[in-house]
Amino acid sequence: MVELSATVLAEPGAAEPPAVFVHGVLAWGDDDRYGFGHQRALAAHRRILLLDRRGHGGSPDLEGPHRTDYEVDAADVVEALGDGAHLVGHSYGGVAALLAASRRPDLVRSLCLIQPGSLRVAEDHPVIADCLARNRASTGSLPPEMTAEQYLRLATESVGMPTPPATPERLRAARTSMGERPCWDAAVDLGPIADAPWPSLVVVGDWAGAPAAYRQLAGEPLTIAAQVLADRIGGELLTVPGFYPHVQEPEAVNHALQNLWSRA
Repeated sequence: MVELSATVLAEPGAAEPPAVFVHGVLAWGDDDRYGFGHQRALAAHRRILLLDRRGHGGSPDLEGPHRTDYEVDAADVVEALGDGAHLVGHSYGGVAALLAASRRPDLVRSLCLIQPGSLRVAEDHPVIADCLARNRASTGSLPPEMTAEQYLRLATESVGMPTPPATPERLRAARTSMGERPCWDAAVDLGPIADAPWPSLVVVGDWAGAPAAYRQLAGEPLTIAAQVLADRIGGELLTVPGFYPHVQEPEAVNHALQNLWSRA
């Protein structure tokens, strides 16, 4: 297996087993803007591993037809679970976490999914069906001459969000996202998760304050998928203010994670 980069944090006396965090798009493990930088405080209670998915942060690039692939990520996550760990995934990383938990539920101690990009779990819903059709029609439509900086602006400005500074780390993440295998089309067997003895939690924002375009194109499908997913796996559904739960409401999310881990 390729060795991934991870930020490993633990204060003296931190509990085991560890918690493995899998970030989403345009980010890396301990990124404060989109990643899990605001979850560092949890290291006071438990050892935490903030993974960098391939093509992000300090991890190597992925060789093959895609620059990032949820199937490869899922295998990497299984490896990172070791002999057993709590598992947290956001967005694209939420799909990787879902797949890993489905395939190796014996290695999972609890599962938290933060607005996971697994839309096919609710593909019969009209809003999700429209979103999937729109996404599939646009796949592969990026101009071949588009730069990572242009993509970063497109991915944020097109939904009314501010564009983050084009640092080398952010541009690398953007370049990786340009060649992603779309996570919204992943097929996940939820049966093993629904049957697992450990607790699960699905976190979603209420999307208050989000730009209208972002709320319509991303917020509505993600909210519906989160609700369906929580129901299908028998997990708790937590709604917090805003649209980037672990970044905008870290105290609420961190408290929910500690409660989840204590129930495992």
